[in-house]
Amino acid sequence: MLRIIGRRLPALILVESGVLTLVFLIMHLLPGDPARMILEGAAGGAVGGGAPTEEMVQQLREQLGLNDPIAVQYGRFLYNAIQGDFGKSFRQGRPVTKVILEQWPATLQLALAALFLAVVIGIVLGVIAALRQGSWADTLCIVTSVVGVSMPSFWLGLLLILFFCVRIPLFPVVRGTGLRGLVLPAIALGAGDIAGMARLVRSSMLEVLRAEYITTARGKGLTERAVIYRHALRNALIPAVTFAGLRFGRLLGGTVIIETVFARQGVGYILKEAVLGRDYPLIQGAVLFIALFYGFANLVVDLLYIILDPRIREV
Repeated sequence: MLRIIGRRLPALILVESGVLTLVFLIMHLLPGDPARMILEGAAGGAVGGGAPTEEMVQQLREQLGLNDPIAVQYGRFLYNAIQGDFGKSFRQGRPVTKVILEQWPATLQLALAALFLAVVIGIVLGVIAALRQGSWADTLCIVTSVVGVSMPSFWLGLLLILFFCVRIPLFPVVRGTGLRGLVLPAIALGAGDIAGMARLVRSSMLEVLRAEYITTARGKGLTERAVIYRHALRNALIPAVTFAGLRFGRLLGGTVIIETVFARQGVGYILKEAVLGRDYPLIQGAVLFIALFYGFANLVVDLLYIILDPRIREV
């Protein structure tokens, strides 16, 4: 395991550096002046406030360091980022790290809940469909998977709010707390991955069940339950682990949409607000946090391979 971690860390550092550079360049290529937007927002919120003058804009740009050449801004940002300092949010005036850490638990909770639903429900549906190949259960699983993959998460979120918050008020409409406030967002975020996991597990199980070692296990007199759960399922889960690890990063990115639809606080919600307000430090910090957890999830997947198939240790 230590050898695998040692091989993956340099690649992870390289990827995170690329993410930082790409986000920095994209944000500075977008139209709009952060200083002007901040001053216009402050003037709009003040009684009798007028439009900011050019002198005020230039003064704020100087304070924020936006008048420096791009290369200087990038060097300063990279140097501070290595030390864990992403500066202060342009709009909130607070350290970016503190802002993100306050919202991160809610986003991580939502992503993990969606991943849990995708893994548990997807594996169960996939196994049932594989063991009942050609039956109505198999057909229902396939149809449900196609619908789940095809339906956009924001549209599903709006349907869930309409039916289970408005017409049948079982859950809070927005900003729900506790388990009741987590159910609908997790379903909307993880529905597509439930479908994808079910199809993947079904295909993998069907392939494993045709393998010679499964026939040998049955020939030795093992019970069907032992053959399925101790031999077939364990090997069929290797592609599922890969799928879960890769989709975890997508789930973290998908919280931007779901947290907005359900008006739920989290990194995704503040990232959307930061993009609209050209809050460069907050955008860069939030994207890096998501990218770090995505890389960490891939590392965990590599370690789980060893647990599921010890032969990988020799590779």
